[in-house]
Amino acid sequence: MRPGGGVLGTLRQHWARIGVTLVPLLLALGHATGVQPIDALHRLDDVIYDARLRATAPRTLDPRIVIIDIDEKSLAEVGRWPWGRNWLATMITELMNRQHVAVVGFDVVFGEADESSGLKQLRQLAQSDLREIPRFVDQVQRMEPILDYDAAFAQALQKRPVVLGYYFTSDREGRTNGTLPAPVFKPEALEGQAVGFTHWTGFGANLEVLANAAPRAGFFNSLTDRDGVVRAVPLIAEYKGQYYESLALAVFRTLVGGPAVTPGFVPASDLTAGHRPLERIDLTQAPSRISIPVDERVAVLVPYRGAGGAGGESFRYVSAADLLAGRLPPDSLNGKIVLVGTTAPGLLDLRVTPVGETYPGVETHANVVSALLDNRLFVKPDYAAGYEVFVLLVAGLVLALMLPQLTAASAVALSVLVLGAVVGLNVWLFVAFGQVLPLASALTMALTAFALNMSYGYFVESRSKRELAQLFGTYVPPELVDEMLLHPDSYSMKATSKELTVMFCDMRGFTKMSEQMEPTELQALLNSVFSHLTDLIRSNRGTIDKYMGDCVMAFWGAPVDTPDHAALAVKTALEMAGSVRRINGELRARGLPAVSVGIGINTGVMCVGDMGSYVRRSYTVIGDAVNLGARLEGLSKTYGVDTVVSDTTRRAAPGFVWQELDKVRVMGKAQAVSVFAPLADPTVGDTVSAHEMAAWSRLLAAYRAQDWAACDEALAELRAHNPKKYLLQLYADRVASLRGLPFDPEWDGTTTFDTK
Repeated sequence: MRPGGGVLGTLRQHWARIGVTLVPLLLALGHATGVQPIDALHRLDDVIYDARLRATAPRTLDPRIVIIDIDEKSLAEVGRWPWGRNWLATMITELMNRQHVAVVGFDVVFGEADESSGLKQLRQLAQSDLREIPRFVDQVQRMEPILDYDAAFAQALQKRPVVLGYYFTSDREGRTNGTLPAPVFKPEALEGQAVGFTHWTGFGANLEVLANAAPRAGFFNSLTDRDGVVRAVPLIAEYKGQYYESLALAVFRTLVGGPAVTPGFVPASDLTAGHRPLERIDLTQAPSRISIPVDERVAVLVPYRGAGGAGGESFRYVSAADLLAGRLPPDSLNGKIVLVGTTAPGLLDLRVTPVGETYPGVETHANVVSALLDNRLFVKPDYAAGYEVFVLLVAGLVLALMLPQLTAASAVALSVLVLGAVVGLNVWLFVAFGQVLPLASALTMALTAFALNMSYGYFVESRSKRELAQLFGTYVPPELVDEMLLHPDSYSMKATSKELTVMFCDMRGFTKMSEQMEPTELQALLNSVFSHLTDLIRSNRGTIDKYMGDCVMAFWGAPVDTPDHAALAVKTALEMAGSVRRINGELRARGLPAVSVGIGINTGVMCVGDMGSYVRRSYTVIGDAVNLGARLEGLSKTYGVDTVVSDTTRRAAPGFVWQELDKVRVMGKAQAVSVFAPLADPTVGDTVSAHEMAAWSRLLAAYRAQDWAACDEALAELRAHNPKKYLLQLYADRVASLRGLPFDPEWDGTTTFDTK
């Protein structure tokens, strides 16, 4: 230690080094107090939490909970999902009457009527010409109790300890479906306090007949963090001023006798201000009370027990096929808590969690139920920010005042001691009390303070422009990278949700061409075509996502914000179709078959960012809006057009000439969407006369009104202009097939596509 004149002398002697060491402390305090949050520290805290959770997970089987798995084996034996409700009635009967389980929770929703029995068709026949057949109507009426699978399922649910599942949505139009259960408590229970409940604007719930038969239900939504990982689930959520419980909480309450739910606030005597934070949810059933700690979102962190799935080590999995076939011995599930869910990849209930990248959603709820039974829940307490500030001040001031006076070896020892104390306290509070407290800021501050002090005068705060160019250069056009370099701190690979436009472009005809060309020649041709298309995408500010065989995927609006992303995508599609027509001219000159292009475009909210595994990652987009774009690409062949565009894209790009193709319901989407084809670039003008467009509009209106005579008139008028147009023949065939059917007042002309 250097000589000095006491504390003041030390401060004067080392003021510069102390000041440099205090820089990371001030930054960390700004992050902890919320004055200047640092996203990297939030992400690091998530990584630390994940590692701590994996290290302390029990990795033992919980024998109290069994998961009935709608797995690949079940789908192979019973059939594709959704199954007829008669199978589910059989499942409930087997679980209750033969296995004698304690409670059943469904991690699925039954929002649509089951028409798989054919009862609806029989009723229609009984009301048509067949009503004259002797005893036919009577026979249909006698068969109704047998063929009404929803009623059979509802009867099986009656007065049984069964909890149905449903989901909430953040639909901007507030769409709803089904019947919600009763709220768990009234708004008056909040005593006027502001609580940060997770709020939703829509829902998808169960049929009324099922909801009445099994009135207790819980939502199975989880909370996905910014990195796409599910770490928490809300216990109570708010919808239109009412408060509803999660599936796990509903199952637990059913198991323990249905205690009342009340919010538990911090006692008023502990506070100087009027606001009383919500710190727990109380389940009260005289004379006992169960208190469940919650965070500021009224959520709990999921205490995952280990790897998920049938091959995991947390819960017993039973194939639904084995249960339905009666292959389980009687009472082999006696007294068990049963959750019905799926691990089949095709049913899309796999999530990214701290313990697995393809984790069954049903097991998330199983972990929460298990933790509720053991009172082993993790929660971030409301004093977490105060704890973080206290640790930062103590550790930071010790390092700032002591490091400048120590040799390199002593400085290393002191830094290791400070880090060990900070980490040890944090881990002890987590293991002993389930308290999840921030650690990243203290670790980062201590390490940075040490590095700055030891390399005085040298400090690196942000990514360099070269790193940014290397990071995004392979995805976006060079001119966009130049824009990004002007403000490099505004861009990162972190996952975020924003409105973008996605395009899928599939090249068709190369399979036939492969019969006439050598593989190397075909490869060169395919590369040439893709180069043309890629140049068009990049020249219109698009971001190349990936190449998939003879398909290219791109999106607009990220990483650089582009307000007119939808219009640019449509413009690109028109240019791509024109480029392919020019290429076909060259192919015909060489005696080769022509190729065609199929393009699907959709605009919507997507998750964009760096995604993938530790082996390979890419800057990509995911989400329901992306899936719809892929489905629209497949429809281009159906309608005989180059490009199919969703209504959201059409509305975002009003300057084009549009032709509505149809109203469709594609696989994976419950709601029908209108699809359109762009006919012209706004700088070029109409390619179709107003007379033709008016005739086409009359055709669609007559088709949806089931006015087949008017359809014939409109088709005849359109064919006079373009007799060979594929789209006209498609609608002519539809009209011919529908003409003989009775008028259906509920039909709106929507075409359903059940395949990709």
